[in-house]
Amino acid sequence: MNNVLTFIMAGGKGSRLHPLTINRAKPAVHFGGKYRIIDFVINNFINSGFYKIKVLTQYKSSSLSKHISSAFNFNSNMGMFVDVVPAQMRKGEDVWYRGTADAVGQNINEFYDEDPEYVAVFGGDHIFKMDVKQMLDYHKKMGAKASVAAIPVPIEEASEFGIIQINEEGRIIGFQEKPKNPAPMPGNPKMSLVSMGNYFFDAEFLEKLINEYVDGKEAFDFGHNIFPEIIDEFPVYAYDFSTNEVAGRAEGAKGYWRDVGNVDALYEANMELISVTPPLDLYNNQWPIRTTDPQLPPPKFVFNDEGRRGVATDSMIGEGVIVSGGSIHHSIICKNCRIHSYSDIQDSVISPDCSIGENVKLKKVIVDRNIAIPAGIEVGYDLEKDKKYFTISDEGVVVIPQDFDWTSYEQ
Repeated sequence: MNNVLTFIMAGGKGSRLHPLTINRAKPAVHFGGKYRIIDFVINNFINSGFYKIKVLTQYKSSSLSKHISSAFNFNSNMGMFVDVVPAQMRKGEDVWYRGTADAVGQNINEFYDEDPEYVAVFGGDHIFKMDVKQMLDYHKKMGAKASVAAIPVPIEEASEFGIIQINEEGRIIGFQEKPKNPAPMPGNPKMSLVSMGNYFFDAEFLEKLINEYVDGKEAFDFGHNIFPEIIDEFPVYAYDFSTNEVAGRAEGAKGYWRDVGNVDALYEANMELISVTPPLDLYNNQWPIRTTDPQLPPPKFVFNDEGRRGVATDSMIGEGVIVSGGSIHHSIICKNCRIHSYSDIQDSVISPDCSIGENVKLKKVIVDRNIAIPAGIEVGYDLEKDKKYFTISDEGVVVIPQDFDWTSYEQ
């Protein structure tokens, strides 16, 4: 697929994931024991045979850029690359990206350098598996100028997305960006058809949109500004994500896509991974999820004394972890963590490079990266106390942020 150029939008602020996004962009947030959110969309393109990828960054992108450079180091001499492209203010001083179309428009030089026939514009902040080539094949088959990946969601959740209305052929006849009262799907008043924020364009048509709408009318976002204006004149089609099949997927398993835009959604998506048959299969060798190789030793469990036993049940344990006489249940422990004696971790996610002290008790907690929790701390058992110090989600997930001052915490 050398005639396809991919833009991945990875500049998201992720304000609803605060405080996990205090020091990083949303696509750089840790997920699933060893990954970052951005890994999934990049791997979807690589596994689908697309190797010309531009990742557009903006907000607090340092850790994201380092991660991508380390994890996806291709040989550009062979026409394969995953390039990080930071915001460059090409539209004037202090003009950052003002929407998805503006982000592409501000990097139109990248477009001209590659001279593609088709352009993919995908979001970088969702967890999903998708054979992208099937969407491109649909785009070509329908003779579309632009195609939008679409999925049904419950109508009470749909106001967070762009709402799509289609005719019998799948052509988009209505597009509303994050309306307060989403339109239901025909024949199913409980669901709305929403945009996944993933698009394919004919390259010449995309150039026309940039010139006429972004530069000419200051229409900065495809969903909010441009699609509602062009759907009557040009063929824009909805690609049904439910028809997408990735290699190695278990028979009867549904396609996976999650918007992990808030703490509860991120926590739930992590916890799903621990189930016996998770909806997101990380162990499918035909659809690998590549990421950085930390070059760390295997996890180790030590001590087998009564009351001081290194053990983990219904959990995922990363490379370099030492469980030294602590107990872990239904949790995810990322790489290079130390779990010390008599500690008890339940229903929690521990990010990389953390140290959990002796006699620490954690329940339904997300611990951000590089945090050392002192001995004897209990979090997640008294939410009234916890809310004095930490962010607590609507569903009662406690988030311990980086750089928390433990001297201020009253045990």
